[in-house]
Amino acid sequence: MSDIRISTDQAPAPAHTFSQGVVRGGMIQVSGQGPVDPVTNEYLFPGDVKAQTVRTLQNVEAILAAAGAGFEDVLMLRVYLTTRADFAAMNEAYGEFIGSRVGEGGILPCRTTVMTGLPREEMLVEIDALAVAR
Repeated sequence: MSDIRISTDQAPAPAHTFSQGVVRGGMIQVSGQGPVDPVTNEYLFPGDVKAQTVRTLQNVEAILAAAGAGFEDVLMLRVYLTTRADFAAMNEAYGEFIGSRVGEGGILPCRTTVMTGLPREEMLVEIDALAVAR
């Protein structure tokens, strides 16, 4: 299988020198996504980590879909938060979103959550994904 650059207008265009995602060796890597509207490229929901988490996961989902995959194909999600205080709210929104995509009895992806600084002050959350290409 040759390398494929994933590109979709259903997720924000990369602001820097990277791809939205790459398929290589039977794997899909989705670049870190934030709470950005794919049409306007505006950062959404300032101060609301739950809404930012949902928008961010929608962006990840759009890139997965462009690669012919979905959350049922995801092995690992990495969540980056700016503050530990937002963990419970992020986790609630994350659980509802992922649970609705994987379904009852489905295997939930692995996850790591890291507290760190993010590239934009208005970003409370960033998420990337590693999935299996089908």
